[in-house]
Amino acid sequence: MNVTVSLGSRSYAIVVESGALGSVGGRLRALGVGARAALVSDAAIMRLYGKTVADGLEAAGFAVTLVEVPEGEAAKRLDVAAQCWDALLAAGLDRTSTVLALGGGAVGDLAGFVSATYMRGTNFVQLPTTVLAQVDASIGGKTAIDHPKAKNLIGAFHQPRLVVCDPTTTLTLPPREFSSGLAEIVKHGIVLDAEYFGEVERDAAALLARELPVLERVIGGSCRLKAGVVERDEQEAELRAVLNYGHTIGHALEAASGYARFAHGEAVALGIAAEARLARRLGLASEETVGRQERLLEAVGLPVRIDAVDVEALLAAITRDKKARDGHVPFVLAPRIGAFRLVYDVSPDDIRAVMAELRPGRG
Repeated sequence: MNVTVSLGSRSYAIVVESGALGSVGGRLRALGVGARAALVSDAAIMRLYGKTVADGLEAAGFAVTLVEVPEGEAAKRLDVAAQCWDALLAAGLDRTSTVLALGGGAVGDLAGFVSATYMRGTNFVQLPTTVLAQVDASIGGKTAIDHPKAKNLIGAFHQPRLVVCDPTTTLTLPPREFSSGLAEIVKHGIVLDAEYFGEVERDAAALLARELPVLERVIGGSCRLKAGVVERDEQEAELRAVLNYGHTIGHALEAASGYARFAHGEAVALGIAAEARLARRLGLASEETVGRQERLLEAVGLPVRIDAVDVEALLAAITRDKKARDGHVPFVLAPRIGAFRLVYDVSPDDIRAVMAELRPGRG
């Protein structure tokens, strides 16, 4: 499946195809970019897929520099970005060159930020290898590194020239990491497309079993939905806020726990469960709407209950949310499956109440 993100001169293709990593060199050569490229990845992913990508790039005439970075969120630091800038400079990359991110969302965030800021911008290609990165982080041009007090606080919008999603890379993911990515797929259905949500409900077991035809179809569907949002709101003015469903509380859970307790998708799943209940508490959503969301999250191996959370730390993290406007943090809520509403001025007491509802044994 090919999905086009139509952004005028910044338009690009998302390729969702098994085995597509081997075609990156030819696809990049067709874009007419410069002859130097830097492939950024962590050691484990480089061992699995680095040779396939690098060989393809070299066969297409590119001079390739490999840049190894730490695994996961530890890569998204200013000192790591500086090491990458040094590597690009040493390899002679210029503004016609290309930075390629091979790996999960953290590598993509870091490499995209490096690409956006090196010489005020180079070509950038996303080669996501996790479900989470394929359906969410690799699309839309949001790049970032973390600040000690908030995730993704330092960043830039920098659209890729190409996104290549090879679903076979998800077959080697540990179960927890695989399920983590499914949270974004569920999110897309909840707030954007009731029919797609129903499709994911129907195929939840096959999806969790990693049946490749189902994976390709569902990943492609999520890419299509996110591309449509990005086209209409490239820099998150308002519509693109829909993609933050589950993330206001989810990101706060990550921050309040020092980014160590939850996989990102687990935090998002808990955020969806909390924000679904918040919509019900505010009289916007029915019990059935809440129940369908929680049942699907559980069906794909994600949590909807949490204990021992520091709610006051959570509330403090919400106040630092980068989506805040003049001190007000918007919540994306789902009045029904396939729809969303932005709500401001959610009270701390309502958040305390819904977090209490998520304790094990509560209704």
